[in-house]
Amino acid sequence: MTITIASAQYPIATHNSIQDWKEYTEQWVKDAVAQKAKLLVFPEYGSMELVSIFSKEIQGDLHGQIEAMQDLLIDFKSIYLNMSIRYGITIVAPSFPVKVGQKFHNRAFVFSPQGEVGYQDKLFMTRFEIEEWGIHAAPKLLTVFEADWGSFGIQICYDSEFSIATQHLAQNGMDVLLVPSCTETLRGATRVHVGTRARAMEQQVYGVVSQTINDALWSPAVDVNFGYTAFYSTPDKNFPEDGIIAIETPQKEGWLVQTLDLSLLKTVKEDGQVFNFKDHLDIKQEFIGDIIQVQKVKI
Repeated sequence: MTITIASAQYPIATHNSIQDWKEYTEQWVKDAVAQKAKLLVFPEYGSMELVSIFSKEIQGDLHGQIEAMQDLLIDFKSIYLNMSIRYGITIVAPSFPVKVGQKFHNRAFVFSPQGEVGYQDKLFMTRFEIEEWGIHAAPKLLTVFEADWGSFGIQICYDSEFSIATQHLAQNGMDVLLVPSCTETLRGATRVHVGTRARAMEQQVYGVVSQTINDALWSPAVDVNFGYTAFYSTPDKNFPEDGIIAIETPQKEGWLVQTLDLSLLKTVKEDGQVFNFKDHLDIKQEFIGDIIQVQKVKI
């Protein structure tokens, strides 16, 4: 089976209203659909552009802005869901800081033509998120999203730099690892890309990175963005020797679209030069004092 995936190299834009944002977002979706994409991946914290429709006071309030965003969450989800249904595609929406109880979690929602199918929360928080912004690590719940073409999992930005969750996802059938990301510098972007390449090699899966780009100096949260999109594989038989399927020029707005052949993953796991995935079955990774749960969701 094959799947055509569009990964966004996405600028944090400004908007005058929720309707302006909707029209802007729909144009992005139309562009990907025109390139035959069936799975669209937006980056981490791409939703923060919604803050631009608030007052200058809220825009400048690091904590107040994510509180105010909760009033837009229903519209945010409804708009992405309607686009998924209208265009017959699956969308990994830009991650959104969602208030759960008294804490905020960084959440990537997934929408398909069948409806809102679930989400993946971020497990590991950067220093900025936890020390300055007040966004907390979520419970250790992982989701494998199962489609008729195969399955995918999500590791948000910093999560990709740790092998534990990806191992659990892969051992529960994941074929494609999606990594929505938001970083300020080349060094930050590099850490995410190196992590994604390592995860693709370790578990013999595909890795797809989507990142935010360009400046949004009105925002204290996502003011500076540096990034680029890429598709990675394990460097083995029938794959690129360096494991790089495609990589986009940094800071260039738009989609990177690739068609991935999932049958190659089965082949390499059965007859690769090495057996990374199989040999990882001998390794058990767990969090100290925390239980990892993995659920499977049909899309």
